[in-house]
Amino acid sequence: MKEKILVTGGAGYIGSHTAVELIERGYEVVIIDDLSNSEETVLDGIESITGTRPDLAVFDICDEAKLELFFQAHPDIAAIIHFAAAKAVGESVSRPLHYYRNNILSLVNLLEVLPTTQAKGIVFSSSCTVYGQPDTLPVTEEEPVKKALSPYGNTKQICEEILQDAIASGADYRTIALRYFNPIGAHPSAKIGELPRGVPNNLVPFITQTGAGLREKIQIFGDDYNTPDGTCVRDYIHVVDLAKAHVIATERILKKTAPEQYEFFNLGTGKGSSVKEIVDTFEKVSGKELPKTISPRRAGDVEAVYADTRRANEVLGWKSELGLEEMISSAWAWEKSIRGIES
Repeated sequence: MKEKILVTGGAGYIGSHTAVELIERGYEVVIIDDLSNSEETVLDGIESITGTRPDLAVFDICDEAKLELFFQAHPDIAAIIHFAAAKAVGESVSRPLHYYRNNILSLVNLLEVLPTTQAKGIVFSSSCTVYGQPDTLPVTEEEPVKKALSPYGNTKQICEEILQDAIASGADYRTIALRYFNPIGAHPSAKIGELPRGVPNNLVPFITQTGAGLREKIQIFGDDYNTPDGTCVRDYIHVVDLAKAHVIATERILKKTAPEQYEFFNLGTGKGSSVKEIVDTFEKVSGKELPKTISPRRAGDVEAVYADTRRANEVLGWKSELGLEEMISSAWAWEKSIRGIES
């Protein structure tokens, strides 16, 4: 019998790609998503790729009563992958209370109900934002967690502390926090990908939407950083590589192979790329030159951050495989697919 995995936020960008990888590894997937930043049609893409349509429960997991009812209906969930969270750095600066309520309460509700279930543990979607502006690059897991530069980053720090405190209190489940860097790209089938509502907060969908004619020009927020070309540097990772890491972490929890109940890992490529490099790569793979403008620095943005991935490579046995051109090409193929643009 297939083991059942709950994916919260599973209709979202990373969640949907992880659902695909789980199904292709032989797991049964159930999804909770309030569809506040996603579309139910994403399930069509998952089904088209895998031949299986995961069950979807539409509600906000901040609603404790509905969450309890859900677990009563699904008593056989073996593990949880928790993506459901608000995630835009800039928006979190202007709407901090929304981020604190949504991101923290959702995790607390899951952890309160977890001991009443058969689930062996939870894989938590964390972020490199927990490091703030790190002292050294690349960032190892030994880098101190600094004061967050945004409410979004602070919610991830607080959530990791909650997970550690829950384990220290005697909880018998296992947790793995995956601190990932900047996921981009789309499934190679171009049947699922990043689909933000309204104006994108993330760089790559803004670029692809500009290429598709939906946006007038690219805004580069700051070109006076202490980086090789003056623009922010990030560690961009293909969303499919990231999804595979979540499957590996889930299996580690299911098999109870970890020596400790709480673990955390950086997920990235180990290489930093600047905003300008991302724009240049899109222009190369698409054959389109994009109009650009330089805007002031954006509140909450870190100058440069990229990962040391050795712990994930050695302990999880995971390594990123896809390069920058593959990331950007797949994102552009997805954009063209949803806009009906001929190749």
